[in-house]
Amino acid sequence: MIGAARAAEVASLLREAARAEILPRFRRLAQGAVRAKTGPLDLVTDADEAAERVIEAGLARLFPGCAVIGEEAAAADERVLDRLAGADLAFVVDPVDGTANFASGTPLFGAMAAAVVRGEVAAAWIHDPLGDDTAIALRGEGAWIADGQGRHMADLHVAAPAPVERMIAAISWTYLREPMRSQVASRLARFAGVVGFRCSAHEYRLTAGGHAHVQFYNRLMPWDHLPGWLLHREAGGYAARFDGSAYTPQHRDGGLICAPDRACWEAVRATLLDP
Repeated sequence: MIGAARAAEVASLLREAARAEILPRFRRLAQGAVRAKTGPLDLVTDADEAAERVIEAGLARLFPGCAVIGEEAAAADERVLDRLAGADLAFVVDPVDGTANFASGTPLFGAMAAAVVRGEVAAAWIHDPLGDDTAIALRGEGAWIADGQGRHMADLHVAAPAPVERMIAAISWTYLREPMRSQVASRLARFAGVVGFRCSAHEYRLTAGGHAHVQFYNRLMPWDHLPGWLLHREAGGYAARFDGSAYTPQHRDGGLICAPDRACWEAVRATLLDP
């Protein structure tokens, strides 16, 4: 249903939304244009809402009859998430991933989308508005970077397997509950280095491009992880929830660890989660 040509059309749509609604507001947000949703770590801006409207309208034009599950629409009405189950074709959209960074003028944010075909993630996009390129993945066809004109720039491949003490890891411990929260935080020094971008879009691009080995998350909202999960998988990586089960679009919790292969995944899980 979604081949390379249609994937390029969605990438172009994300770029258009970024150029029209996101970049003109970067470091130029008016007073009152940033609002808290569930708490101080969960923000929304005028750019998020405006870009989501543009992307939703564009997807409806490109794929008539598709379901669109946008982060901001779901924040306003949780029943929007129900559209994901049973849809022949659904798009999950995060118009500005890394909103806290965007709102503070920090240049680490992205626009993400994933296509879910009858319950399986079939395609993914992570657009970098400032870099003006898009990481794209198609199920079974690999992952790559395309420039602003849709030209293929480079294939994506995860890093080679390495022992934990040589791994670079993007570890999000903010939403963990105690005592796991303190345990994970106390073990970060076991890695060669740990990064936290406050932006899963760029963390997934980092690992899919082979520049880091590990990602670790607890909260699994679909717009935050479906695009990056497929990108990482098609770049050759291995991912599973904390208990070793497969991650699916229906999961909202249970954690997620992404690593170069299963052996690395087992080592990371043991390092962070074993008693």
